[in-house]
Amino acid sequence: MDLGLHIANQTWNGGAAAMAPTLARVAKEAEEAGIKRITVMDHVWQIGVMGPPEDPMLEAYTTLGFVAAHTSRALLHVLVTGVVYREPGLLAKQVTTLDILSGGRAGLGIGAAWNDEESRGLGLPFPPTAERFERLEEAIQICLQMWSGSDEPYSGTHYQLERTLNSPQNLSQPRPYLMIGGSGEQKTLRLVAKYADACNIFFNEDAGRKLEVLKAHCEREGRDYDAIDKTSQARVTPTTTRDELLQQLETIRETGFTVAYAVCFGPEPLAGVELLGSVSQEIAGW
Repeated sequence: MDLGLHIANQTWNGGAAAMAPTLARVAKEAEEAGIKRITVMDHVWQIGVMGPPEDPMLEAYTTLGFVAAHTSRALLHVLVTGVVYREPGLLAKQVTTLDILSGGRAGLGIGAAWNDEESRGLGLPFPPTAERFERLEEAIQICLQMWSGSDEPYSGTHYQLERTLNSPQNLSQPRPYLMIGGSGEQKTLRLVAKYADACNIFFNEDAGRKLEVLKAHCEREGRDYDAIDKTSQARVTPTTTRDELLQQLETIRETGFTVAYAVCFGPEPLAGVELLGSVSQEIAGW
């Protein structure tokens, strides 16, 4: 089982002036502790489960570029990008740029987006649900085409690209890691089976059944279910003990997940990283 660090809370001691050195140290120490993946959210305001919208929130791809400069091994991606926040051609270019500058460690995590409040607040597009899912599949197709080396035109319902040129090409082969986030049974998990290297499903009492739905989609698409990373999230608070974390991770693994991204709450993120490091070698053998 792989362990990742998901940096969702950025309300750290020291305020804005301390964010850069804190983030650099968190990323470096996480990698040194054996954490294999580092991710951030794609939000411009903080989300309710973490705090009020006024809490600090750094832009995702700028943040990952900074993290890339302070790490050398960890896979880096957003968990997950809202498809309507960036035009797909630019998004593919951003991920390729991160991949090259990180030495081939970038991935794309993408989903249909959900936070209409921040979109309205900052004037970002937020079309109806059905259209967002249409755009999601088209965006995935555009990214895959650009990463394939083809510069042919792309013509979809929502996006038209005259030339999908992407130079320089990514270092990751055959392309950057692709995750589709969300647990919708008819659309999201079908897209995972059709296109993705990984899913990301919130861990709750229904999570196991969602994996069974994904397995059925894989059978219909002719995909190897075991070749897809099944990822979810674990919760680490300032009072979480090592035994509690291990029990949480074991439950996630027994449900059928192969990767857990730990979300650390609290103003001292290094404490959470230290706890994750204390279990990383143990769960690597699961």
